[in-house]
Amino acid sequence: MLQRLYARIIALSATPAAPLWLMLVAFAEGSFFPVPPDVLLIPMVLARRDRAWLLAACCTIASVAGGALGWLIGAELLQLAMRLIHFYHAEKALAAYQLKFQQYGFMVILVKGLTPIPYKVIAIAAGIAHYPIAPFLFASLLTRGARFFLVAGLLRAFGEPIQHFIERRLTLLAIVFLLLIVAGVAAARYL
Repeated sequence: MLQRLYARIIALSATPAAPLWLMLVAFAEGSFFPVPPDVLLIPMVLARRDRAWLLAACCTIASVAGGALGWLIGAELLQLAMRLIHFYHAEKALAAYQLKFQQYGFMVILVKGLTPIPYKVIAIAAGIAHYPIAPFLFASLLTRGARFFLVAGLLRAFGEPIQHFIERRLTLLAIVFLLLIVAGVAAARYL
C-alpha cells in the first residue's frame, strides 16, 4: 500500500499541479491538518530535483500562511472560550502564559519550529498569547524556510542515494515518521 501511495505521489510530482497540492497540504498543516508537508515535499523533490527550490518556496509560503490562520484561530477562538477560563478561575494562569510567550515568543517559534512539535501548535499558542503577528510571521518564515530549504537542498544534492534508501526502506521510514509525529504531539502536550 505504501509503495502505491509513494508511486502516486511521484507521478503527481510530474504534473503542473504538483506545487498547488504541496501548498494546500502545507497551508492546512500550519493551522489544523495533522500531516506535515514533508510527506509530499520529499517525494516531489526526488521526482523533480530541478524544481527543489520552487517546491521549498511554495511549501514555506503556504506553511507560513497556514500558520497565520493558526494564529488567528488561537487569537479569536480563545475569546469564545473565555467563559470556560473564567469558570475554572484560570485567568491568572492565562495571563502568566501570555507574559511568558511575550518575553520568549520569538525564540520559542525559532527553536520549536525546527523540532517535531507540530507547527500548528506553535501557531495557535502564539495566537492565544496574542503574540504580535508580524514577529510571529517573520520567525515562522525563518524557521519554516530553513527547514524546507534544507530538506530540498539535501535532496537536490544527494537525491539518488536518498531515493534508493527511501524506496528500499519505505515501511520503516513511514513508521519512524509516524512516531516522530506522535512524539511531537506528545511533546507539545506535556512541555
